Amino acid sequence: MMGMEWYLPLAWAWIIGAAVAMYVILDGFDLGIGILFPFTKDEHERDQMMNTVAPFWDGNETWLVLGGGGLWVAFPKAYAVIMPALYLPVIVMLLALIFRGVSFEFRWVAKPNKSVWNVTFAGGSIVAAFCQGLILGGLIQGVDVQTQGALGPQFAGGALDWATPFGALCGIGVVLGYALLGATWLAMKTDGEVAARSRRQAAPLLIAMIVAMGLVSLWTPLLVDRIWERWFSLPNLLFLWPIPLVTAGVAWLVWRGIENGREIGPFVGSIALFVLGFIGLAISTYPYLVPPHITFWDAAAAPASQIFMGVGTVVMFPIIMGYTVFVYWIFRGKVRAGEGYH
Repeated sequence: MMGMEWYLPLAWAWIIGAAVAMYVILDGFDLGIGILFPFTKDEHERDQMMNTVAPFWDGNETWLVLGGGGLWVAFPKAYAVIMPALYLPVIVMLLALIFRGVSFEFRWVAKPNKSVWNVTFAGGSIVAAFCQGLILGGLIQGVDVQTQGALGPQFAGGALDWATPFGALCGIGVVLGYALLGATWLAMKTDGEVAARSRRQAAPLLIAMIVAMGLVSLWTPLLVDRIWERWFSLPNLLFLWPIPLVTAGVAWLVWRGIENGREIGPFVGSIALFVLGFIGLAISTYPYLVPPHITFWDAAAAPASQIFMGVGTVVMFPIIMGYTVFVYWIFRGKVRAGEGYH
């Protein structure tokens, strides 16, 4: 009979997965605005772009803290392997987010020349997004693990195992995807030239993102035999084929929405593309938290630790979610030229 030792790791996997998904969605369009920053030269338009996320950007990153903290608390053995395996891209990502946050604040008071902080804002956004793709690629392709006696599973690979063409493709795909989220967000939240340019950018970004998703989706089962078996063996194929079909359908709806000048639909559809990609990733890697060696149950902390932290999470998760919904509701509507919250 399955007890808490079986259910608790799954519950924590859902919590961490939800936190990571929320971060990708919410901070994705936030980073996407920085990625699109170099494509406009007018400072007033850049002000308008930044003002669309001024009330949200720091709160969006709360979900990253929850995801990383949850991994450390609930799955310490996985944390102890993942960090040394991906130490460099993780540290670079965090530094890029710090530079980006500093530039977000300093740009407002840097008058009359804001060029330095424009570069750091755009550069921090691009580097952070690319590093997140490198981390994703490093996890998908697998981490070299060896069990060392009482120490348990330990990272046994090299410091640059993540630096592969597949990882770079994942990085490019994340950058393109965030840029699409940023473009559709701006088309929904702004007016004038910023909105018009964002609509023009959204269509090619959608095509580029779908191409990147397709390449990653084809490369992944060719790279990892276990994932090939998961997707293309029977009867799995009969159950899983709707996922790429639904993804193609959502992409077509986003395209139609962009062509027809819709505002909300393309943004929601872009989020749906990320969610579908996240579902595909979960299907490919389950039940491994550190593919292809460590499962949720292998990496789990003692049940007492999971329960102790779970009580706090049960209390805080609705509070964070409620705060997020409240802030987005308060600052709903368009940010027009010359308006702002800062």
